[in-house]
Amino acid sequence: MPTSHLLLALAVVAVWGTNFVVIRWGLDGLPPFLFATLRFAFSALPWLLFVPRPAAPWRSVAAFGVLLGAGQFGLLFLGINGHIAPGLASLVVQMQVFFTIGLSLWLMRERVRGFQLAGLALALLGLGVIVANLDATVTLLGLGLILGAAFFWACANLVIKSLGPVNMLHFMVWSSVFAVPPLLLLSLLTEGPAAIAQSLRAADGVVWASVAWQAVGNTLFGYGAWNWLLARHPAATVTPMALLVPVFGMSASALSLGEAMPAWKLGACALVLGGLAVIVFWPRWRKGH
Repeated sequence: MPTSHLLLALAVVAVWGTNFVVIRWGLDGLPPFLFATLRFAFSALPWLLFVPRPAAPWRSVAAFGVLLGAGQFGLLFLGINGHIAPGLASLVVQMQVFFTIGLSLWLMRERVRGFQLAGLALALLGLGVIVANLDATVTLLGLGLILGAAFFWACANLVIKSLGPVNMLHFMVWSSVFAVPPLLLLSLLTEGPAAIAQSLRAADGVVWASVAWQAVGNTLFGYGAWNWLLARHPAATVTPMALLVPVFGMSASALSLGEAMPAWKLGACALVLGGLAVIVFWPRWRKGH
């Protein structure tokens, strides 16, 4: 991979990782479901006027939007809203890799492999360390919400997997349309019209910049650049870079929000990332031998 392409990949994972801090900033001015609603509304409009419809059935586009919007990001925003520190959330949500593998084994009858079990065992040890150290930075509810977000992310992954090759930028823009209605309904039911109106009136520049960053940074730049790299390099070269997302997430949270990084948290990070690394790199190592 040329240096310029490597730097682009690093920029994408930096955006995705530091975004957990941006979410925390946005939640200071907006309730979680309203924030998620706005995030997907601005991911869809006005971009779908310029981006062609993806080559995928409408039911898949809609299912992905609901799973990713109301499922993953709805729970993620709810969790970061006072129940788990953003840095730790960026780590725990990576359990989506193991949920994806498990769902593939169950629904698609894929065969479980030894290295997958080894990777899962390491990641579960990491989660065990987190559970043993519940405190103000992570509650049991927060951990459950982020694991729920990871599960819905895995379900969304299976929708993509069932389609084959698809332009993810186009897919993200159009699927965002279907994320808005359930998120808006959740916001109206749980947060209420009065709180919605008050939050929108009081929202300052930081809050609106956080919303814009979700749409432009994460969706348009993130998925657009990632898709561009995948079109030019083997997936095995590009995808391991995603392991750096929680590294950026935890570092940004420590630097920007003062999130403490005690030994137990760093140890949990090492175990979870170690498990993910086994999943990603073991097949390549075996192939090389």
